[in-house]
Amino acid sequence: MTGKPATGRVAKLTDIWKSYGAVPVLKGVSLALQAGEVHALLGGNGAGKSSLMKIMSGVIGANSGSIEINGRQLSRASPALAQQLGLYLVPQEAHILPNQSVLENICLGLAASPRSLRPRVEQLVRELSVSLDLNAQAAALEIADRQIVEILRGLVRDARVLILDEPTSALTPFETSALFERVRKLQAQGVGIFFISHKLREIREICGTISVLRDGVIVLSGPLDAYSDAEIVEAMSRIQITDNGSIRTRHKRCEIGEARLSVHGLSGEGFRDISLVVRAGEIVGLAGVVGAGRTEFAETLFGLRRQTSGRVLLEGKEFAKRTPRGCVDRGLVYLPEDRQQHGLFLEAPLFWNVSSYLLHRLPFFLRPGVERKIFEEFRSSMSIKCTGPGQEARGLSGGNQQKVLLAKCLSARPKVLILDEPTRGVDVAARNDIYALVRRLAADGVAIVLISSDFDEIIELADRVQVMAFGRSGGELNEHISVDAIARLAFGATEAPHA
Repeated sequence: MTGKPATGRVAKLTDIWKSYGAVPVLKGVSLALQAGEVHALLGGNGAGKSSLMKIMSGVIGANSGSIEINGRQLSRASPALAQQLGLYLVPQEAHILPNQSVLENICLGLAASPRSLRPRVEQLVRELSVSLDLNAQAAALEIADRQIVEILRGLVRDARVLILDEPTSALTPFETSALFERVRKLQAQGVGIFFISHKLREIREICGTISVLRDGVIVLSGPLDAYSDAEIVEAMSRIQITDNGSIRTRHKRCEIGEARLSVHGLSGEGFRDISLVVRAGEIVGLAGVVGAGRTEFAETLFGLRRQTSGRVLLEGKEFAKRTPRGCVDRGLVYLPEDRQQHGLFLEAPLFWNVSSYLLHRLPFFLRPGVERKIFEEFRSSMSIKCTGPGQEARGLSGGNQQKVLLAKCLSARPKVLILDEPTRGVDVAARNDIYALVRRLAADGVAIVLISSDFDEIIELADRVQVMAFGRSGGELNEHISVDAIARLAFGATEAPHA
């Protein structure tokens, strides 16, 4: 960016109304953003946050109300027009053209050629402190790198209003810190930023102003320092927090039983020589940075990838020729990291999604009724917000999609459950619900492998922690588990192995 930093108001929404059919999702929302301001926008899943930002960025139109960007009216719903006015939306779910290069994806839609923009993109990559091969085909990108591509799309356009929708949901603490450094530079240049997140600690670190949406209405707004965490969570969820303001409940250790899953020297694509034992009633955290090989390890256990060496035992019995269906039948169930790409059938009804692990077990002529009954049980117990069992999964908010994916896994009655980023993109209340569910499963004797880039989440839930680094075992923590201890093993306590 060149020139003096912008001052004054850079965006304003006035009396925004939006309905889908007969269901109102935004009810007269008004909001303003100042130059150099990082404005947190919070709310439970389905509160209307993403709809509001999509309206502002021209992705969808409002039923009524006005939108002003850099002093000019957004007269019609058009992402191209919003970008011309200086606004860019970084969506929660990255949109990638898999057959194009990473550089071509970042420069998509710009008049200048990717080749001419390459020096600028390389500079941004360095400033974000990320490792990204601009020549690589985008189909090979991991989920965190796809998010970085979306962020770079906004930065390369020199946006004056930037919307970050859950930008850190798949980032490690190191990558999050690097992103925040870039955000502060943008602040200094007068860029106004809407920051949508469910992570209160991150919001405290980077934001100065906060607005909370609930049921399509702004219920709290003002300087962030004026509100406690308890007040914010209560505004979001109507759930009263304990006197000390804590939204975390310490994990009470369950009774640990016999070994359910035993892995000995397992190697495969992206990892090498990993050993792991998980017992009934035990939660073992699998920590590490993005690219450490955790997801590849989990997918190999579940039969989605081929192992090159090693042994896997389930309840003491050899389990060599694994397939996803064979794993589910024997009680080894996997919740994937990316719910939209690998977890859910977005065009299919919710009842079919929940029972999809079980279709080969259900009699054909009884299937529709049984599927709906299974779904309704989970809908009630997990508070899934939807219009009915026949609604398509695509129509749900991110948090409710995650609950449906969890219900799918639980419908298979797992003995061993591998959870890969189970709270990605869910709000504070839903996160606590998932934590309570994980603890109940452990208390019922399920052996759980918890993969998470959120080290606080690992500390909160895990009985033991194994750390992966550079595709290998980085060490194990049984006591004195802390963010610093995990980080030392994950971020540089060991050197990257030589080829």
